[in-house]
Amino acid sequence: MKYLESSCASEPQFLLRFQSLFHAGRALTFPCNAQGDVSMDALSERALENYLFARAVIGHEYATPVVQRCEA
Repeated sequence: MKYLESSCASEPQFLLRFQSLFHAGRALTFPCNAQGDVSMDALSERALENYLFARAVIGHEYATPVVQRCEA
């Protein structure tokens, strides 16, 4: 059996950020790849609910999401 090792240094990590349209300091963020793809299977139940909600209310509650690099 082989184990693959990943390193944050060799693979930059990104966040998909949904900024609230009504509360300047409020946003929902989820780990993603550089293209903004979120692995829904890796999210907790609550995070998955929040992610699906944020996607459903883009333009009503949250702005179009942006991909940003994680800061270590």
